[in-house]
Amino acid sequence: MSEASRTLYTTTLIPHLSHNNTSPLRRTSVSPTIFKRNSVLRCSVSTLTKKIPWGCDTDSMENASALQRWLTESGLPEQRMGLEKVEVGERGLVSLKNIRNGEKLLFVPPSLVISPDSEWSNPEAGEVLKRNSVPDWPLLATYLISEASCMKSSRWSNYISALPRQPYSLLYWTRAELDTYLVASQIRERAIERINGVTGTYNDLRSRIFSKYPNLFPEEVFNMETFKWSFGILFSRLVRLPSLNERVALVPWADMLNHSCEVETFLDYDKSSQAVVFTTDRPYQPGEQVFISYGKKSNGELLLSYGFVPKEGTNPSDSADLSVSLNKSDVCYKEKLEVLRKHGLSASERFPIQITGWPVELMAYAYLVVSPPTMARQFEEMAVAASNNTSNKDLIYPEIEKEALQFMLDNCESSILKYTKFLQGSGSIDLDVTSPSQINRKLFLKQLAVDLCTSEQRILFRTQYILRRRLRDMKSGELRGLSIFNGFFRFFE
Repeated sequence: MSEASRTLYTTTLIPHLSHNNTSPLRRTSVSPTIFKRNSVLRCSVSTLTKKIPWGCDTDSMENASALQRWLTESGLPEQRMGLEKVEVGERGLVSLKNIRNGEKLLFVPPSLVISPDSEWSNPEAGEVLKRNSVPDWPLLATYLISEASCMKSSRWSNYISALPRQPYSLLYWTRAELDTYLVASQIRERAIERINGVTGTYNDLRSRIFSKYPNLFPEEVFNMETFKWSFGILFSRLVRLPSLNERVALVPWADMLNHSCEVETFLDYDKSSQAVVFTTDRPYQPGEQVFISYGKKSNGELLLSYGFVPKEGTNPSDSADLSVSLNKSDVCYKEKLEVLRKHGLSASERFPIQITGWPVELMAYAYLVVSPPTMARQFEEMAVAASNNTSNKDLIYPEIEKEALQFMLDNCESSILKYTKFLQGSGSIDLDVTSPSQINRKLFLKQLAVDLCTSEQRILFRTQYILRRRLRDMKSGELRGLSIFNGFFRFFE
């Protein structure tokens, strides 16, 4: 639940990121596997004769040091961690003293936390949004843009100056890049959905509010590009504080923490100290980097929001989405689709599978797909189980179990073929040699995609092995049973 950086490749493209611990599943000193974020370059948007700085170049410590000074002057208590360059020129929080396991750190006061109730430098703009009941996420996205446009007159100017200009979430991938590099992964569809969601949110605000108050929300400042920036910041840095009823917030200083898959600690509001803290789950020696978890997320989810992929095999929460669909030639297609829609599902669904196995929801969906007309009375039960709206975890239909497993295996092997095709052809992706900066970007994105597809394919291979073994065991059991029956029959001949 906090922000963080990550240690990645030695390229200069990766942004600062962080997250909270409450994110859905789709969760002695050590040197944990770390993932950092790189920063950004200076961007500006012209509004009349002014230029608005959107963030900073993160491999410089200048803006980060200015942020630290401002936070201290604004009431941040003395810290047991310092902001330093870590690994490949990245920024991170490093222990200044011995830190014990179970020790509380940070103590960021509410006055230094950005929330939906924060005061606006332009109060009239904030009142307009609240009067129109704008939800927390688009409200905070607009707030960041508004405060950035106020420049030094905003109390958050030092914080905004230390943010990355271009968060490397998939919001910044073009459609062509998504189609080229993520052609095999289901994360591509989720990235497209997220991009469309941000675009739709901006268009809604523009038509309902911004166009009616052009003096408060000039298009030179409040446009699709700046909303992409602000939503990129929110996706990578917004946290939920469990003790405050999952209240969303941006927590300066905490978002200098880097992420480790081996760490489970997260940010929360501590009522006794009346500040945002986190409690260490391991000790740190002076000079060691201190880590936090973004939550139990798959590699694809980490790429989606934070722009990095952990080293293969280091993320115990990693998963790969398996896409499955009803068969349109099924004589019961309409009936099955009807019960699925009744419980919030569709004719095509994605289910996360992990190296340890697949969810019961996927098995229930597979049962429904392969079930014959004679099992029509069970369609509803299967759809309920597939939607995760039941506590029944032992849903088994022995008469169609083999068909359901074979259906899952066929879909698994189809997905594996897509990954194999991409990985085999990844060396031949066309690069524009006339633009060195684009070559660097394309090579970087390609490396991310290869790492993601390799980790997801590994999970699918394991699933394929388990399914084949289960089917083989079932077949051999049937053959043994048939052999015993034939022997028993011959005994009476």
